[in-house]
Amino acid sequence: MTARPRVLAVAPYCDGTDVGEAWCAYMWVRELSAHADITLITQARPGRTPLSDQLAGVRVIARPEPGWALRMERLNAMAKLSYPGFYRWAKRQARDLLRSGPGFDIGHQFSPIALRFPSPLAGLGLPYVLGPLGGSLSTPAAFRGECESAAWYTRLRGLDTWRLKWDPVLKASYRGAAAVLGVAPYVRDLIGGDSLTRFTVMSELGVTQLQPARRDGKPAGQGLRLLHVGRGVRTKGLRDCVRALARLRDIPGLHLDVAGKGEEMPICQALARALNVDHMITFHGQISRADVNRLYRQADIFCFPSFREPSGSVIFEALGFGLPVIAADRGGPGHVIDDSCGVKIPVTDPDTYAADIAAAVRTLAGDAGRRRRMADGAIRKMAAVGLWPAKIAALLDLYSDIAAQNPERDTTHKGDMGPKGKETHTSWPHTPETPKSLPSHPVVDTGSSFCA
Repeated sequence: MTARPRVLAVAPYCDGTDVGEAWCAYMWVRELSAHADITLITQARPGRTPLSDQLAGVRVIARPEPGWALRMERLNAMAKLSYPGFYRWAKRQARDLLRSGPGFDIGHQFSPIALRFPSPLAGLGLPYVLGPLGGSLSTPAAFRGECESAAWYTRLRGLDTWRLKWDPVLKASYRGAAAVLGVAPYVRDLIGGDSLTRFTVMSELGVTQLQPARRDGKPAGQGLRLLHVGRGVRTKGLRDCVRALARLRDIPGLHLDVAGKGEEMPICQALARALNVDHMITFHGQISRADVNRLYRQADIFCFPSFREPSGSVIFEALGFGLPVIAADRGGPGHVIDDSCGVKIPVTDPDTYAADIAAAVRTLAGDAGRRRRMADGAIRKMAAVGLWPAKIAALLDLYSDIAAQNPERDTTHKGDMGPKGKETHTSWPHTPETPKSLPSHPVVDTGSSFCA
């Protein structure tokens, strides 16, 4: 491989002026472009700043995203209605580039993040990487009754397991990849690890800077502020936080700040009144990024027991602000959070879940020293797995390893990339030590969508 690898990148949803996965893909391409020569095949949304202007030095090949897909925003966010057309077009573009354009060392598809989309890079003779990928988590059985109010199309997730097992085009995409990046180990299990050449755990999220760990000087259990940030849907666990507060009325000054909007908010407001804890909660609604950051800086504990969370952008945000985290022991948060930076709650049934959340809050409320240690641990965790330089260094190492296994690659035939079923967890060999002097406020580049 050349000193600067030549990367054929695919990311139909990639935009530095957007949020969510489009922002994440943009950050991957932007950060990687400092170390690699990139040609990007993508889509352009009407009215947005052209990616060629956003990504200096990246060759951008874009087609307009059809307006009919954009008119159904929430459905399109999940189902990616424009993807089938993009897939066919991108396949043609990639094939033409490989036949007549400059040579490429590797291909990499950065979006969509969901597991249900085949890659146009499959079968073209170029080693390619997929991901980071996540999603397709099921709703725990004990919580399904409370999730029935969700939009009908959310139930389409139930098809993912079937497609991962039987869809020949989707299976070929994973089987042919030189490496698949997953946001947590559960992704390997969903895809079927035995069919993969290589699997590496790597979150799609990252941060550019960290702030110093806070020094909590509050008396034990007095004036403690909890924070929940996210879309107002049942799976984000806000209802469980409200139920937990009903068990914590005896803690002086305990307060929960809530940022976000959605159908779950009025339900939680009514529940708070019914449980007589409405005076302990402030529902801020949809607020600006600056106001959300202010809440992070004011908070003592981030309480986000989302039980169907693929990765968790707000988890990364909270850790970047040096907050101890209370999270579900499931999905992405279950992989990222450990005893050094938070408390993981088993996902059982709603009553037990709320009781366990309350017990975790009570324990942390009464132990300022443990909160301080977890604040330090949060910063260390993000330095290890969240800082963009470390993530890009790990990705470049992966590219080099793939190239080393294919020193004389035939561009008309995709060879074997290594032993089937090999699983690697990123060891972050280039992770920098946490700087002794950090900026007073973090710059958190997760592009979360709650304030969009």
